[in-house]
Amino acid sequence: MKKMRVCLPVILLLGIAILGWAKDEPASDLSVKVLKADNGKPIRNAAVILHDVNEHGKTSAGGMELKTDAEGNASYSGLPYGKILIQVIAPGFQTYGEDYDINEATKEITIKLKRPQEQYSIYKDPPAKQK
Repeated sequence: MKKMRVCLPVILLLGIAILGWAKDEPASDLSVKVLKADNGKPIRNAAVILHDVNEHGKTSAGGMELKTDAEGNASYSGLPYGKILIQVIAPGFQTYGEDYDINEATKEITIKLKRPQEQYSIYKDPPAKQK
């Protein structure tokens, strides 16, 4: 019990120090809207995955996954400034991925997902030559 009384103030001080350190780092409120490219309608339940990108252009292990709501919106507050990779995955659509620089207090990004393209086959005529 005495160890608990001694450890608790130390843990609280460490927690306060960490929170104070985190507040000094600039952070952004990120808002991502995911729409269908062909008609502009929102895509519900799309996975929006955020990965940190280091100074060498490599993504870090792990990441954070958000889901879009019925209006196609996903948001995250407190995202540290820097470069991130945003991936969007939704059933029936091409996977999307692009790097973004987060360097302002609020960042709004609209992503339009396309339907998969038909595969090209050497066994049938190209689309322009079919009758």
